[in-house]
Amino acid sequence: MATLPDSDNIIEAPFGAALGDRYLVYALSTITARSLPDLRDGLKPVHRRLLWAMRLLKLNPDQGYKKCARVVGDVIGKYHPHGDQSVYDAMVRLAQSFALRVPLVDGQGNFGNIDGDNAAAMRYTEARLTDAAIRLMDGLDEESVPFRTTYNGEEEEPEVFPGLFPNLLVNGAAGIAVGMATSIPPHNPVEIVDAALHLLRAPDAAETELLQFVTGPDFPTGGVLVEPRASIAESYRTGRGSFRLRARWSIEDQGRGTWTIIISEIPYQVLKGKLIEQLAELITEKKLPILADVADESDEQLRIVITPKSRNVDADVLMESLFKLTDLEVRIPLNMNVLDEGRPGVLGLKPVIAKWLIHQREVLVARSRYRLGRIDARLEVLGGLLKAYLNLDEVIRIIREADNAKDELIAAFDLTAVQAEAILNMRLRSLRRLEEIEITRENKALTAEAGALRGLIDSEAQQTERLAADLAALRVAYGPATFLGRRRTDIADAPQVTFVPIEAMIEKEPITIICSAMGWIRAMKGHVDLASTEAMKFKEGDGAAYAFHAQTTDRLVLAASDGRFYTLAPDRLPGGRGLGEPVRLMIDLAEGTEIVSLFTHQPDRRLLLAASDGRGFQIDSAELLAETRKGKGVVNPREGARLAVIRWIAPADDVVAVIGENRKLLVFPLDELPQMQKGQGVALQKYKDGGMADVRTFVMADGLSWPMGGDSGRTRTEADLSFWKGARASAGRMPPNGFPRDNKFTP
Repeated sequence: MATLPDSDNIIEAPFGAALGDRYLVYALSTITARSLPDLRDGLKPVHRRLLWAMRLLKLNPDQGYKKCARVVGDVIGKYHPHGDQSVYDAMVRLAQSFALRVPLVDGQGNFGNIDGDNAAAMRYTEARLTDAAIRLMDGLDEESVPFRTTYNGEEEEPEVFPGLFPNLLVNGAAGIAVGMATSIPPHNPVEIVDAALHLLRAPDAAETELLQFVTGPDFPTGGVLVEPRASIAESYRTGRGSFRLRARWSIEDQGRGTWTIIISEIPYQVLKGKLIEQLAELITEKKLPILADVADESDEQLRIVITPKSRNVDADVLMESLFKLTDLEVRIPLNMNVLDEGRPGVLGLKPVIAKWLIHQREVLVARSRYRLGRIDARLEVLGGLLKAYLNLDEVIRIIREADNAKDELIAAFDLTAVQAEAILNMRLRSLRRLEEIEITRENKALTAEAGALRGLIDSEAQQTERLAADLAALRVAYGPATFLGRRRTDIADAPQVTFVPIEAMIEKEPITIICSAMGWIRAMKGHVDLASTEAMKFKEGDGAAYAFHAQTTDRLVLAASDGRFYTLAPDRLPGGRGLGEPVRLMIDLAEGTEIVSLFTHQPDRRLLLAASDGRGFQIDSAELLAETRKGKGVVNPREGARLAVIRWIAPADDVVAVIGENRKLLVFPLDELPQMQKGQGVALQKYKDGGMADVRTFVMADGLSWPMGGDSGRTRTEADLSFWKGARASAGRMPPNGFPRDNKFTP
């Protein structure tokens, strides 16, 4: 039986406070140790530990490759106590040339591709460091950055990398923490170095001056940036924004007036396989009639061939349509949320570069002090050796005869313990005259270097010149003529092309829309006779509910009893040879919901919508169009009510006639009925029992007309309606003699 804990060890605390404290610890750990990059080296801890482990394994660019499983094993065993797959995924990204502007890992084997295929397992792939990674870690052996113990206390790892390589902006970063995220696109290394050089020499330079060098992101997959210059400048100023990136395309002449479009570069982080699926879907679902075919002819070079429907298609219009409908155009977010001295914050371009330069200045001073310490130690040894050469015979005698040669040497020649130890460890062949000359020369050179280092440590101007020289050397290594330094993403203005709506690309043809009572819909070619027995064929027990003429370029509006409206494209409806298809397969019509109306959309018109409980409102026809299968909620009927009547309002109509199931008629001015975009509406008529039977609008001066019974086709008009005219929401009065018994204004 389990024993209860001692009551003295139980701490009472509010559950919310205890949970909040623990969650805060988790949130801070996620922010600082997982998701956000450090401003100084642009790395997250997992990436830093990967490169550090590879460095200890001596996986330099001039050495051979080693299995990635070996690297991952060292990382999770010594530095990063997390899953091996997550560590390997991070390593794979560091090696992907289409993910990083300047890869930090040189991979051998299958490291994935732009199609979205995953990398091979870590036991099959090999890797080593790149030159950029070596530059990023340059100075780790010179006490330039602090180290900390690993999670198990057995090893040490650097807190940050010291190298002079602007990795944060060059390779960018992305991550999602708790309550915050970061998204930094890649940039051109030459542009970042040029901006850093300018800011180094002119610390008070304005943001706009830096934009003369950093023109915009430079993505490893190329593409064309079509974001306005003013928007780019504002994004870099605030550290937040987005960039509009398009695929690079060109026209290829096929002869005889025909042509195709060749996509040679796609936007950053867009998977080619998914993009091809999007383009193929446009063809199969006939969403873009001017697009005929798409083919992937890529090998080592990306090549997507797009074929237009005909030679008369405008290439710019076709591409603008594809940019709108597919991932050939994307928006790349900018959110420069980084760790600055261990604290997260969103910074603009200038603060990021300025703080990186401060870090590099600190590293330069730290490395100089380390080098100065090594030189001072060597000069101490050299000073002792020179004293030994000047008194060589006495030194030899003391070493041969003295019981404690070290102490006697110190006493005889005023040496330090280090100097005496160096003399005792000197080989006999080092006594040559040539060696004495070399030591004298080395002593002189080191003394001069020590003086220069002291001047560098004490002078910010000298530090600036040294950093400028180092940045200039880095610029040569990644110059515009090199493969890594050449700009890949062009900055351009979006072409002024008037986008043609999809409806305008559909060939206009007459069709007949037929929808049955059970909801089976079809579109027959041409305007067929609606009384034709052949056209009005239905399943047994079914019959016609809606039948009308339309055009393939029209848009159909379907109203459901729950108040939702759906939009259908006539050119995508099933043909009229069969019985059609259930309309529920085309839209997300709720179970138990009935179709109230199906009609052709007429732009710039108004409609009257009314529910069965006698509440309604006016609405503009454009508000009824929906963009998705889920439709658009327009009318919100009260509990127990449903959308019952939809009427077009003629431009000249000025009054509303409404009749209830209690056979009471009311006529009131149309101005009293508000125009809304959605909602329950207002009361049209007051009922003690029952609900609304029908409603319509008409011109008061023309009177109210209704059809007579039978097949005569005659109508009756009541010209004087003053007896039934009243305020909206009144009860109304019994209708004129001869009004239809079904209480409907139209049959």
